[in-house]
Amino acid sequence: MNKKHINGWLKHADFIIIDVLVMQLSFIIAYWLHVEFKNPYNSENYAFQAVVLLVSQLVVIAFTGSYAAILRRRWFDEIVAVVRYLAEIIVTALLFMFMIHLSSVASRLQIGFTSVTFIILDFVFRTLNKIVIFRTRSSRADRKSVVLITSERLIPEAMTKLTSDTVFSDFTVTGIVIMDPMTQKSDELQDAVSSITDWDEIAHSFEREYEIPVLPLSEEAVEEIGHGWVDEIFILQPDDMSFPGNLVSDLMEMGITVNYSLSAINDDRWPGMDVRKLGSYKVITSSIHFASVGDLAIKRGMDVVGGIIGCIITGIIFIFVAPIIYIKSPGPIFFSQERVGRNGRTFRMYKFRSMYMDAEERKAALMSQNKIGDGMMFKMDDDPRIIGSEKKDKKGRPAGIGNFIRKTSLDEFPQFFNVLKGEMSMVGTRPPTLDEWQKYKMNHRVRMSIRPGLTGMWQVSGRSAITDFNEVVKLDREYIENWSVSLDVKIILKTIAVVFMRSGAL
Repeated sequence: MNKKHINGWLKHADFIIIDVLVMQLSFIIAYWLHVEFKNPYNSENYAFQAVVLLVSQLVVIAFTGSYAAILRRRWFDEIVAVVRYLAEIIVTALLFMFMIHLSSVASRLQIGFTSVTFIILDFVFRTLNKIVIFRTRSSRADRKSVVLITSERLIPEAMTKLTSDTVFSDFTVTGIVIMDPMTQKSDELQDAVSSITDWDEIAHSFEREYEIPVLPLSEEAVEEIGHGWVDEIFILQPDDMSFPGNLVSDLMEMGITVNYSLSAINDDRWPGMDVRKLGSYKVITSSIHFASVGDLAIKRGMDVVGGIIGCIITGIIFIFVAPIIYIKSPGPIFFSQERVGRNGRTFRMYKFRSMYMDAEERKAALMSQNKIGDGMMFKMDDDPRIIGSEKKDKKGRPAGIGNFIRKTSLDEFPQFFNVLKGEMSMVGTRPPTLDEWQKYKMNHRVRMSIRPGLTGMWQVSGRSAITDFNEVVKLDREYIENWSVSLDVKIILKTIAVVFMRSGAL
């Protein structure tokens, strides 16, 4: 799933919010300086002036290019831009008050003090915001991973254009695939790859120059893309090469966002396209699902609120559960494991430990009892690795503390910390282990094209009854293709109901 491209001033919402708040702060400070140290909004006259300034500011924001190239401005250009921006607001405000015959209520001292204060404060806060943005973007880990697929002769130009702006770009080129063999007929592809004896030498020369993996186009290259951390693909197609439709279809099947040249615009095999920029290239982007920036902001807001509440509840659960876990199985209370997240990026996931300390070592011996074929996930009845599983109730069912923790999903609560960090979401797909990820086929990868979640479509669709991994993938794909905020809310409510029903059955 990919977010829609933001056009216009909306992409600078952070600066807009700063400017609006600074204008009102400047108005308050100006009132304190020349009237008295009280709330200016309690005065009908000054409250009216504040409202006029706010409305005028919103008009200027909406109908002028005040924020164009704001991140690229040097300090002197920014001061000039702030002064011009302020002048447009003051002129708009005065014209409005003149038209309604209330210009006489405007205080010249108030406007003067507000203007001087605004220029100083707005320049300072804009500069501080830029510093935060630049420092955030300078971190390689926070950027998207993009793999370039192009002709060998276009690589130098493409890498120059894609890497020339390291401060403002939100991606890093992490690999190159040379597509020249695609000029051959499909049934001759493998022969073409093997017949080109200097591909290794060409690839190694580019690897030394750019310090990233470089591969010729082959099944192995596509396989490596499928099992690596790749957020997006950029296909830069030479004019004398046919469009690699089969390759794009394979990548789309994995759920990878694909950016490609305009020659694909009339191909109806890939719906849901968006035009945007990748570096200095204008590209068409195709994704399994596009979500609006507003919807994604709401989803993240739900994650932050849910993560905070969940972490508080986790602390309360820890007080009661931790001593029992330690008594029954001395060792760490929390269990952490490397998992695969969105687009192959790895992270460390946390749980309350519900298994004995040697659980991972014993897993291999129990694989024959795995209910899900091909080892794509691990699930078995009466797992002996669970703490206290040797204890049985009257019906012969495991009744240990570990079974209770897992049955009531208490072991999942520490993952609210992962949600708060942005590594997981409240609703998504369950993150696989590293060994499971390596076994994924092309169509399986699509389930990790979004941020993994605490719960998801599979969990509320009777996870105990589903033992076919392809059915799990089908449900996850259905969730991604039809994602909406309302769907997340429904899944969260269903999850709560399922947990309470399981708890009641204990």
